[in-house]
Amino acid sequence: MNYYMPVRLYTGRNCISAHKEELRKLGRKCLIVTGGNSAVRSGALGDVTAVLSELEIDYLQFDKVRSNPTVSGCMESGKQAAEFGADFIIGIGGGSAMDTAKAASVFAANIDLDESEFYSRVWKNRPLPVVLVGTTSGTGSEVTNVSVLVDSKEVKHSIHDELLYSAVSFGDPHYTESLPAGITLSTGVDVLAHCAESFFSKKANSISRAYSAQGISLLYAPLLSAARGENLEYEQREQLYEASILGGLAISVTGTCFPHNVGYFLTENFGVPHGLACAAFFPELISHVKESDPKYTADFFSQIGISEQELLGLISLVMPELDVHLTEDEILAALPRWENNGSVKNTLGTVTTEDIKKYLRKFIDK
Repeated sequence: MNYYMPVRLYTGRNCISAHKEELRKLGRKCLIVTGGNSAVRSGALGDVTAVLSELEIDYLQFDKVRSNPTVSGCMESGKQAAEFGADFIIGIGGGSAMDTAKAASVFAANIDLDESEFYSRVWKNRPLPVVLVGTTSGTGSEVTNVSVLVDSKEVKHSIHDELLYSAVSFGDPHYTESLPAGITLSTGVDVLAHCAESFFSKKANSISRAYSAQGISLLYAPLLSAARGENLEYEQREQLYEASILGGLAISVTGTCFPHNVGYFLTENFGVPHGLACAAFFPELISHVKESDPKYTADFFSQIGISEQELLGLISLVMPELDVHLTEDEILAALPRWENNGSVKNTLGTVTTEDIKKYLRKFIDK
């Protein structure tokens, strides 16, 4: 059993100011990568810039990160970091901002890199150090070596490399208090997808399974409360955030399974938020793994302490009616993207393109 996790992680109230000396170690200039307003609304940007000013670290902000970030946007932010002479990059936000910061660190250090060289990891120079500040309880990007981006063909791809782990990550659950209810739910089911898919990965081991099971156990009650429209207390948000980190730790070992990659298709073509797009195929995942290995699946529910009916009921409660309408021809045209796909092959048992065709057919108008 092998395991590698080099990220230094600090969590809890005021964790940035409590551990500000970690930033001093990284240099005197940095680029801050954010979306349009969530970093400000959460209070995270203000906390970070206050510490940078106190430490006399110069900073420049790139605030153009969009949901489902693009490689071209990462190139732009990387170029800005290089021109500014940044020593390191800080990503503040959800998965989009953090994934952008990771990729921007590569382009900042390799200014002439093109998209194909980026994905093939032909990097002459080591990426700049990255600091990640999470403001959602969702992706677990704070502790993964993954960046998920939209390429020039408008297709989502993930890139994995040990050089993409952050130098240090901060997670203050207080920042999630400003999230709209819909984002709390969609990021919450993304955590559930990470944990469950990791457990049912062919690469799962005792460490990743422990992370997965504990993550779902922590997640269930607060996510159920959120799905019922209840206001979450700080302690519940802390549970959600811890679960998201555990999910990130799990998939850093195993990667994800077919719901993630098939979910990308719904996001690209119908704008379905990432977490909901993954959760759309959660019932199919459970059905598939039960058929493939019923004993292992029963052990999963035993470890999380939640029944299959309860877990599927939570998914049903969270999921809205998706505005997804496919034709048989559209499904057939999309199927080649999942031939020899890593996430599909990573799933326990054998998932075929025929299986995926069947799963997508539920979106054909009857």
